[in-house]
Amino acid sequence: MLYYNYSNHCTMLNHLNEKDILFIDIETVPGVPDLEGFSEELQRLWDKKSSYFRKEDEAAKDVFQRAGIYAEFGKVICISSGFIKDLDNRRLFRVKSVYGDDEKELLSEFAGMLAGLSGGTYKFLCAHNGKEFDYPYLARRMLINGLDLPQFLDIAGKKPWESAHLLDTLELWKFGEYKNFTSLDLLTNIFGIPTPKTDIDGSDVARVYWEEKDLKRIAEYCERDVLAVAQLFLKYKGLPLISEENVESVTVF
Repeated sequence: MLYYNYSNHCTMLNHLNEKDILFIDIETVPGVPDLEGFSEELQRLWDKKSSYFRKEDEAAKDVFQRAGIYAEFGKVICISSGFIKDLDNRRLFRVKSVYGDDEKELLSEFAGMLAGLSGGTYKFLCAHNGKEFDYPYLARRMLINGLDLPQFLDIAGKKPWESAHLLDTLELWKFGEYKNFTSLDLLTNIFGIPTPKTDIDGSDVARVYWEEKDLKRIAEYCERDVLAVAQLFLKYKGLPLISEENVESVTVF
């Protein structure tokens, strides 16, 4: 019988040091601007894939904007990561993004960073819905691009306790419930955290990338999401939020 140990959940959360965590978020888009950009075989496969969720009056091309959430049809265009540190009696949050059109290049850079972190300063990764989206998406796209998986993401076939280094603010919020999804936008609202959706949200990313070619705007949005995840984690632990003047981006735009 499967069961959930609430006391283990609380013990784990209470004993996690926020300074041991690298918070991350990714932005993804369809791999091509429109369905016709795929080969005939991939178009057929998208038609088959999308048939499971599109409405009767919709064609495969009508739901193509959703292709970006599937690693087989999408690509990563931005990865933002941030960490919490104390300096001169202040709590700071420093964030950096790797972004661009060359997915293999940015994935390689991020994989190299993760490889350098193994056994070092950061013992955990944390993302919102990371276990269902960010972590597997990154791993799949790395394999598709012919890259070796960093130890942090190489968890295929491992037991749940062997991937305890992958934290998820959505999973922590569920407290053992399996059926519920709670968005980061909703959680930031109820916890009084400034919303990251001040300019665009996830549904705008593909348009901003393919039509406006504005990667800087997407990276800035991704960094706000990472900050929101870190702030949410602090709220879970009953700790004060990091003030805006103590947030620093070291991304080169």
